[in-house]
Amino acid sequence: MMEIVRINEIALKETPRGVSARQVIDMPHINIMNLVLGPGEEVPGHVTPVDVLFHVLEGRGTIRIGDEKAEVKAGEIIVSPAGIPHGLQVSGDGKLSVLVMKTPNPKTIKK
Repeated sequence: MMEIVRINEIALKETPRGVSARQVIDMPHINIMNLVLGPGEEVPGHVTPVDVLFHVLEGRGTIRIGDEKAEVKAGEIIVSPAGIPHGLQVSGDGKLSVLVMKTPNPKTIKK
């Protein structure tokens, strides 16, 4: 059955890392969040046990993956392999909206 997700209709909530986010998809094989960061905000470096894709929807930012750092903008997708530290911050005085796709969903990983 088709499901249409209207991202902008989902309420923003503060994450444990202190940024605004929307839970877009939460399925066993994928978790998708929409992070919306304002001027000066960042997601500090951390490690995720699954592959992460960052799809920049709006704005500009700086992303760090391992020892690499790059400026990113709307329309770009950045791949962060599992187990590599990554972080994200806003560039300039605008906002940064990013879809963060984790596959598989880390909630399904057995510890």
